[in-house]
Amino acid sequence: MENIRAIIFDVGGVLSLGRYVRHGSRGHHLMSVHHSMADFFNIDLDSWFDAIDSVYSKSIEGKISRKKALFVMSNNLKTTPEKLERLFLLAYKKHFTKNKELYKVAYKLKSKGYRIGILSDQWYLSKEALVKKEYILGFNPVFVSCDIGMRKPSIKLYKHLIKKLNLKPAEIIFIDNREWNLKPARKMGIKTILFHSNSQVIRDMKKFGVTL
Repeated sequence: MENIRAIIFDVGGVLSLGRYVRHGSRGHHLMSVHHSMADFFNIDLDSWFDAIDSVYSKSIEGKISRKKALFVMSNNLKTTPEKLERLFLLAYKKHFTKNKELYKVAYKLKSKGYRIGILSDQWYLSKEALVKKEYILGFNPVFVSCDIGMRKPSIKLYKHLIKKLNLKPAEIIFIDNREWNLKPARKMGIKTILFHSNSQVIRDMKKFGVTL
C-alpha cells in the first residue's frame, strides 16, 4: 500500500460544521442558512430558491461575478445588494462554526510532514464566511469552486488536484461529508473518508497508515 502523503479536506460539513440541522428536500448542510434567509424575507423555501437559483449555481463555479450575482438576487428579492450580502454573512456566522478540533488535527498532520489541502464547493459569500484567510494558513492547495471554475463531483476537478499535488492518487486522502463527492475520487484511486465525526475521521486515517 502506498504511503499517504497528502490529506485534503472539504470545508462545509467537515472543517466548518452546521450549528443547527434543519432538514429540507435538498438535504444539504446549508439548508439552515437558506431557511434563515427565506424566513427573513417572509417567503417559503421554494420561492427563496426561485429568487436565487439562476445565479447561485453559476456563482458556485465562478461563471458569474460576485457583483452580478448579488445584483440579480437582490433585485429578485426587492432588496439591496448591500443588505443581502450582510444578511448572508450573518446567516453563515449564525449557522456554521469552525471545527477547531479538526483544524488542530490538520496542523498536527502538517507538522509530521503531511501535506494538507482544501477542496470545497463555495460561492463568493460562503467562501468569505467559511474559508477565511486566517483559517487556511498552511493549507496548500486551496481549491474553492468559485475561484477555479470547477465543482465536485467533476472528474476534471480531481484530475486537477492530483496534478497540482504531483502525487500518485493512492498517496492522497480526501475527506468529505457527501458520498457522491467521494465516489469519483475513489474511481481515480484516491483514498476517501466520509465524514461523520472527528474521532471517526482520525480512526479512518490511521487505518490508511497515517500517523498522528
